[in-house]
Amino acid sequence: MNPYSTQTRADQEKMLRVIGVPSVDALFDQIPERLRTKNLPCLQPALSEMELQKEFRRLADKNVPARRQLSFLGGGYYERFIPSAVAALATRAEFLTSYTPYQPEISQGNLQAFFEFQTMVCDLFAMDLANASLYDGSTALGEAVILACGERPKAKRIIVSRAVHPEYRALIRTSLGPLEIDVVEIGAATGETSLEDLKQALAEPAACVVMQQPNFFGVIEAMGEASQLAHDAGALFVANVEPLSCALIAPPGEYDADIAVAEGQGLGCGLTYGGDAVGLFAAKKEFMRKVPGRLVGLAQDRRGRRGFVLTLQTREQHIRREKAASNICTNHAQMALRVAIYLALMGPDLLRQVAERAHANAAWLREKICEIKGMRVPFAGEAFGEFVVEVPRSPADLIKAGAALGILPGIDLSRDYPELDHHLLVCATETKSLDELQQYVDFLKSFSA
Repeated sequence: MNPYSTQTRADQEKMLRVIGVPSVDALFDQIPERLRTKNLPCLQPALSEMELQKEFRRLADKNVPARRQLSFLGGGYYERFIPSAVAALATRAEFLTSYTPYQPEISQGNLQAFFEFQTMVCDLFAMDLANASLYDGSTALGEAVILACGERPKAKRIIVSRAVHPEYRALIRTSLGPLEIDVVEIGAATGETSLEDLKQALAEPAACVVMQQPNFFGVIEAMGEASQLAHDAGALFVANVEPLSCALIAPPGEYDADIAVAEGQGLGCGLTYGGDAVGLFAAKKEFMRKVPGRLVGLAQDRRGRRGFVLTLQTREQHIRREKAASNICTNHAQMALRVAIYLALMGPDLLRQVAERAHANAAWLREKICEIKGMRVPFAGEAFGEFVVEVPRSPADLIKAGAALGILPGIDLSRDYPELDHHLLVCATETKSLDELQQYVDFLKSFSA
């Protein structure tokens, strides 16, 4: 018997009789014998709870805490400074134990926090409205293109820059596959999206144009021109942005983006195995009833007292399926709360200072790397936070050499961009000191010698 199951052998036999199957093994007759779990040689006998705890401790001792490594990784998730007050407030019991605030009379604290989160996202992006968050930046972008295709149903194609995050582009293709929408990718050979290619792609109807600011290579795009081209052709313009950059360069609302999305991890959320993620989603007010997820609104009760409520919920659990904008089931409330606390603590002035420092660190590092023999920065466009470096030897060798010294040098771009087989994506955030930047430069010099 399974020691973790509450079913007795008599219980199992009774259930098998009801469904007319002679044994549990018979339930899996269609699975080849060689693939059955009991025949896999890699599986060891079951451990006791005490033995299991010891095994987990042994495995955990192999982990190297990120604080002991000098990381220059970016590509969508960033090591950023998080004030201690963020965790102190976000982990209070009243926030950790709460669930979806369906009953506003007992959820005013959460609802107010989400309302303020929405307001600050609108301010940051210069957009009309924002929802109460989604899963992460990639799913937010997926929801954005689905909305756009719904608004332009006759256009069975969308246009996406190749300088958009590769994993985001993969998610878009997965999301639009069942809808039979073509995804047309346009080039970015110089590190910037080709506006000439965009013009040619817009010769045929498109539901939307998707671009990233700064793009995956860290290069600042001509979003205003691209937005104008999209609108002149009758397409919507969707901007996927790095939110901190909006404190320093033009936010989506200023170049007339119809929908703006982002990964909010860098605004007060930490770095774990694949997270902590939270999707930011903002749009023009004309799309209010098409925005996925939840919108928290401000209302009054019969006595005239201010209160917060879930104003719009366009998911299919709440309205007729054919009227639903999305089937997304929830939001990353705890992460959205951390973003709200972070933005409230920083305010516009400190947020701009953080963005300026991140930009200055990356610019200093970029300049120093250009001076190293055998290395160059191939893309000349203005960058924010991260940039591409061409290295003389295998990026895999560079990454391996850095790991031995406690340095994470960057992201090997060859997996997603075969033409960039000797290139790294390097990131320097506001967390890096001048000494740490110089340590990285010295490492690169020794590698290229």
